[in-house]
Amino acid sequence: MTPPPPRPHVTPPPRPHVTPPPRPRVGVACNRATRERFVTEAALARLAGVADVAWLEFDGPDRSTAPPPTDPATVARLTAFVADLDALVVSHGCPRVTDEVLAAAPRLRLVGDTHGDRFAHRVDVAAARARGVWAVDTTNGSSDPVAEWALALMLVGLRNAGALFRRLVADEVLWPDRGVFLDDPGYRNGELTGRTVGIIALGHIGRRLLELLAPFHVNVLAHDPYAPRVLADVYDLTLTSLDGVLSGSDVVVCLAPLTSATRGLLGAREIALLRPGAVFVNVSRGAVVDSAAFLDRLATGDIVACLDVFDPEPIPAGHPVRALPNVFLSPHIAGVTAASEPRFFDLMVDEVIRVIRGHHPRHELVPREPD
Repeated sequence: MTPPPPRPHVTPPPRPHVTPPPRPRVGVACNRATRERFVTEAALARLAGVADVAWLEFDGPDRSTAPPPTDPATVARLTAFVADLDALVVSHGCPRVTDEVLAAAPRLRLVGDTHGDRFAHRVDVAAARARGVWAVDTTNGSSDPVAEWALALMLVGLRNAGALFRRLVADEVLWPDRGVFLDDPGYRNGELTGRTVGIIALGHIGRRLLELLAPFHVNVLAHDPYAPRVLADVYDLTLTSLDGVLSGSDVVVCLAPLTSATRGLLGAREIALLRPGAVFVNVSRGAVVDSAAFLDRLATGDIVACLDVFDPEPIPAGHPVRALPNVFLSPHIAGVTAASEPRFFDLMVDEVIRVIRGHHPRHELVPREPD
């Protein structure tokens, strides 16, 4: 059999040169203290793996409660910085990202605030949405420790541990007559298992708290006008009115953010609905509760309060709430842990990567004053 003739060598045509798309560009705008405290090298390496990273340092305030700077020179620096960005991350010290700033960033796909308190401290959410820009916030980096502290305060309150601690450090010898103990609220109400827990607001903290409560087999009543109804099925809880939570619960946990709608949300009428013997826990914001009306109810001694926040804050020396035996106080520490601080930026890196890859973010911002 005669072998086939060899095929002639054909040189393939040269492939056309294709310029790879430019790497996405991510800008981070904050003050130096924020970068040093919250940004880890590991998070930066993850971000640099998908995008070029640029920094803009500001000298603004380093507290999320302080208003963002508004001077024209500072705003102009931010406006110039965003021109070629695909994503912008802002934090303490940065001016507000307004529609004028967004207009200068035609490529922008995401603007994220690591410390916006979930309610658009530094971002015009409506303007971002109108321009098709995702607006996100990762303040929920501290949600886990807040939920843990809420659970701890629930247990402290049910055991009346604050009052017992005050008596112990005052060198009182407790229970010389053991029968006296039978009248203590910590004896009568001491267990969380099987109780009814009322939760005001079902955001990140509320949902994490529900996970922590699962082993206690509690009955949960929750009030949140913005919560999707499907959460009732997911977490096996009952959505109800604010009055329903307050009047129907053995323990009430306030997690509501402070807005014009929630300031003074719990006034004299609402506080009066708390059951005698109930425990009230607040790890959100003190001004959600009418302090004067709350003090009046606490003075009756028929409820226990465990408060990480209070209005005014810090609580002045000599304030009457400091002396009440049925009040346990902590100095707004619920979300402040060393482990939580890097999480703010780490979660934001996750969000940037999602959007760069064409996906949706998880932690969208809502306006400071929702409709």
